[in-house]
Amino acid sequence: MLLRPRPRGEDGAVAVEAALVMLPLFLVVIGILEMSFLMRGVTAANSAVAAGARSASVSAAAGPCGSACSNTATPRLAEVTVDAIERSGTALPSQAIEWVMVYDADTNGMPTGQTGGFDVTKCTLNCVVYTMKSSGHLEYQSGAWNTTAEVNACVNDPNRTAVGVAIRAKHSWFTGFFGQTYSFNQRNVMQFEPLPNDSCGKGKHA
Repeated sequence: MLLRPRPRGEDGAVAVEAALVMLPLFLVVIGILEMSFLMRGVTAANSAVAAGARSASVSAAAGPCGSACSNTATPRLAEVTVDAIERSGTALPSQAIEWVMVYDADTNGMPTGQTGGFDVTKCTLNCVVYTMKSSGHLEYQSGAWNTTAEVNACVNDPNRTAVGVAIRAKHSWFTGFFGQTYSFNQRNVMQFEPLPNDSCGKGKHA
């Protein structure tokens, strides 16, 4: 049986059909890769805030920093928080962190006076902000938490104080198809671990 030669126009049609199929497939593969990298960053940021919140929650009686910290307005619990985040060893590159906020959390898990989202300019009372410097370390930027003696760390007390840790991180898109960068927030809120009965209440510890 003799094969009929393919008309010249069919070669072009096959090429167009292949392009129409391959382009959407290529975009789907790129989208999957980009979202995978983004989810890795979000997971890493979530792990970092969890590590920070755990450290902060056991430091209710750590007291003020004084000369041992980068700024005397910061409590010791805030310093151990950022230390824990830096030591967490997550997949989140240090320079991807824009800021870290350590704060006295309200009933909604937010800093006092903030409801629609995190705003570093409103982080002033019992709220401290650290920013990532070129050195690769988090350093004090703004805010104050002059005393943690008012923290209520009594077990089974419905008014026990909670501490919140929030991170704003920047993800760089791999291909640039979705822009250059995407910023997102992650937070973790924990109640302070109970202190002994004779020192758990407000004004009874450091």
